[in-house]
Amino acid sequence: MNAPIVVTERPSSQNAVATEPVGDAIARALADMGVTVVFGVISIHNMPILDAIARQGRITFVPARGEAGAMNMADAYARVSRSLGVAITSTGTAAGNAAGSQVEALTAGSPVLHITTQIDREFADRDRAAIHDVPRQPDMLKAVSKAYHRIWEPSAAIETLLAASRDALTAPTGPVSLEIPVDVQRLPTAKRVVAGWPALDQKTPDAIALDALAARVRNARRPMLWLGGGARGAAAAATALADRGFGIVTSTNGRAVVPEDHANSLGAFNMTPDAVSIYAKCDLMIVVGSRLRGNETQNNRMPLPPLVQIDADVGQGGRNYPVEQFIAGDARLALEGLLSRLPAKLDTDGAFLKDIGAARQRSEASLRKALGPYAPLADALSARVAKNGHPWVRDVTISNSTFGNRYVRLAAPHLGVHALGGGIGQGIAMGIGAAHAGIKAKTITLVGDGGAQLMIGELATAVEMQANMVFVLMNDKGYGVIRNIQDAQYGGRHVYSNILTPDFALLSAAVGLPHVRVSDVAAFEATLDRALAAPGPCLIEIDMVAIGPFGQSFAGPPAGAAGKPA
Repeated sequence: MNAPIVVTERPSSQNAVATEPVGDAIARALADMGVTVVFGVISIHNMPILDAIARQGRITFVPARGEAGAMNMADAYARVSRSLGVAITSTGTAAGNAAGSQVEALTAGSPVLHITTQIDREFADRDRAAIHDVPRQPDMLKAVSKAYHRIWEPSAAIETLLAASRDALTAPTGPVSLEIPVDVQRLPTAKRVVAGWPALDQKTPDAIALDALAARVRNARRPMLWLGGGARGAAAAATALADRGFGIVTSTNGRAVVPEDHANSLGAFNMTPDAVSIYAKCDLMIVVGSRLRGNETQNNRMPLPPLVQIDADVGQGGRNYPVEQFIAGDARLALEGLLSRLPAKLDTDGAFLKDIGAARQRSEASLRKALGPYAPLADALSARVAKNGHPWVRDVTISNSTFGNRYVRLAAPHLGVHALGGGIGQGIAMGIGAAHAGIKAKTITLVGDGGAQLMIGELATAVEMQANMVFVLMNDKGYGVIRNIQDAQYGGRHVYSNILTPDFALLSAAVGLPHVRVSDVAAFEATLDRALAAPGPCLIEIDMVAIGPFGQSFAGPPAGAAGKPA
């Protein structure tokens, strides 16, 4: 995230006692902080805020077709813009609609502010069957949030808004819910000016611990960094360490923290046989901002070398693997501190670093072979995403699990967005959010036909907002990965996986979305270039039935030690 600006607050110089409704004050404070885009669905309970946003004209409101989509949009916006994403929903069912998507933001640690509403304070939390009342709404919000706040009094509105925003932006970042009862939104409060983002408390790592770590590194011959999403803000220091002789491996959420083409990097090929052989030679691995997730470690059964862990969340220390040292602190500060304690060049085993580069090449070649006829499509996407800095957004689909998460190279860590929690159907909305994050290059969003049907209405949002994006829709007419699992484990019984697939050309025409169907992979590259050059959104549908299957069937993540999918 960009460096925060310290907040200063002062009374309006024109009228120190002037007041305005809380809804107006919230809209004004968001804009004063630096929020330029908000996602949501209008309702009677949030109308005071959204009406103020429209009247003030300082914030672009993106009207999602559902609260789940609005939350996914705010999540992806936060990741790509490296700032606060804001979603505004209504009370009860509307807040519940957003909850599933907020789980994704919580999993990814995205700094999202979920402003939702409550019934009038007179009836809130009393279970008296007031219209739109959900007695346990706070419990639901707390379950899917890093933190939860409610504004009880108009005089506390801005302070509470600042506290919620600060919680979302402070490492470890995450979504924060803020409830504002509808009667409070209408009440007067003193006008105030808020200048910039809330000041954040950075978590400084212990100097003695860094001294000890530096000593370990100087004694290591084959050190590596495992970089997760929590290391995205530490790109410069991590790259400097790679240049000094560290080997690199990343999670899918930590990709491009070190440039994807760095000679010492395995990239996100973190669980291949070649990767395991590299780990066996490594004598020190520093895990930075990663949970060592089960789907990237064979459910924590994959052998790893001696570990040191750096994380802003003290609760993550040694959770999934035993560690020989844990350092609590901000990833950037920790790696910069380590860098300052090390010589300009480490005495690293040169053969080990060459082995890492060779392992990466073999892993990429093996994956490309498995793609079969889709290899040229993956090549075309990778060339453009890496060179031109396109945000690369992916839904959960076979194509992402094969080439999207590892093969298509990113230009920068904040330009990669995928459904980290594994839930399908979030890609369309995430792509729209990323397209509003201020990146000049068009957002490219990879989705499947099955997942696309969950938020198909958000295609209308993309058209209405003329989002700067291209959808690449891989259409195999059903849940392809489920069919593959059924072939591998259930005797080929394709129950409930061959779902009715809509005609995407007709759907696109209905909302005015330009659509092109590709039935020959050879036509994809030129089609993609035309879509990237044209203004507004476009949908490229890949007819996988006409093109044929992948070279190797993908039936879920690799099996772990127990023989079950990891």
